[in-house]
Amino acid sequence: METLRKHYKYILSCILAALIVLLIYVCFEGQSGNLNALAFNRPSSVAAAETVATEQQWEDPGPYHVAYPRNYKFIMEDTPTCKSKTPFLVLMVPVAPSNIAARDAIRKTWGNEKLVLGQLVETLFILGLPGGADAEQQQERLKQENLQHHDLIQSDFQDSYRNLTIKTMMMLEWLDAHCVKASYIMKVDSDIFVHVYNLVKLLLNPNTAKQNYMTGLVWWHSPVLRNPSNKFYMPKAVIAEPEYPPYPLGMAYVMSLDLPGKILGVSTQIKPLYIEDVYLGLCLKRLGISPTDPPENTMFVVDPTHPLSDCSISKVIAVTTTKISQITSYWKRSKQAKC
Repeated sequence: METLRKHYKYILSCILAALIVLLIYVCFEGQSGNLNALAFNRPSSVAAAETVATEQQWEDPGPYHVAYPRNYKFIMEDTPTCKSKTPFLVLMVPVAPSNIAARDAIRKTWGNEKLVLGQLVETLFILGLPGGADAEQQQERLKQENLQHHDLIQSDFQDSYRNLTIKTMMMLEWLDAHCVKASYIMKVDSDIFVHVYNLVKLLLNPNTAKQNYMTGLVWWHSPVLRNPSNKFYMPKAVIAEPEYPPYPLGMAYVMSLDLPGKILGVSTQIKPLYIEDVYLGLCLKRLGISPTDPPENTMFVVDPTHPLSDCSISKVIAVTTTKISQITSYWKRSKQAKC
C-alpha cells in the first residue's frame, strides 16, 4: 500500500511538473509572440510609411507642371514678318539661344524659301533668355545676329527643356498678336528638314481645311506613362486619364492661324504640362477639335533611316535629321528628287 501511494505521488508530481513547464512555455511563447509581432510590425510600418512617402514624392506635380503665368514679355521682335507684309505660311522654329549653327543652316536652306507656288513664306526663330556664366555675352551676340537678319523673336523666360510649353505658348501669343491675317503656321524643331514646296502644296489643296486645322505626325491613343524612371513619366496628380488625347508630335506640326487665339483662350482652364505637344492636345480636346492625319504617312517622319533616298525626299514634308549637313544635303537634293 505504501508502495502504491508513493507511485501515485510520483505520477502526480510528474503531472504537476509537466503543467508548470507547460504554463511557463505558454507564458514565454505569448510574450515572445508579442515581441515578435512588435519586431515584425515596426519595420512593416516603416516600410509602409516609406512607400507612402515615395508615392507622395512621385505624385508631387512640381516637376511636371510648368507654370505659365502669362506675364512674360517680348524683348526682341523687330521683324517685318506679319507687320509690313502678310505671309501665307509662317515657319516658327523654337531654338536654343546658343544654337546659331542650326539657325544659319536653316537660313541658307529651307528657311530661305520666300516665294513657293506663288505664296509668301516667312521663317522666324523663337527663343528665351540664355543661361550660364556667359549669358550676357550670349545675349549681346543674339542682338548682333538679329540686327543682321531681323528674324529672332525673344521672350524673357529662361530657355530650357522644361520650359518648352512656355516657349510654345509665347509663340502662340506672338502669332495671335501679329499674324492673324496669315493662313497657316508650322512649328518645326531646329533639327528638321522641311520640304517647303510639299508643305505649301498640301496647304493649297482644296481638301485642306482653312480653320480648326492641325496636322503632323498624330499620336492616337498614346498611353500616359506611369514608370517614374521614364523620361516622359507623368503622375496621376497631374493627369489622371490613362491615355492622352490625340496630338501631333512636337517635331513639326501645322495649324491654321485661327487656332493660336483659340488655344490661348482655353489654356487658362488647363494646367500646363512640360510636354508641350501633349499640352496642345489637351487644349484641342477642350476646344472639341481633333488633329488631322496627313494624306500620306510619308509626309512626317520622326525616326528615318539615313541617308534618305530621292524617292523619300520627294514625298516628305518634315523629317528628323541627326546632323546639320543632312539638312543641307536633303535641301539640295529636294530640288531634283523624284520617285
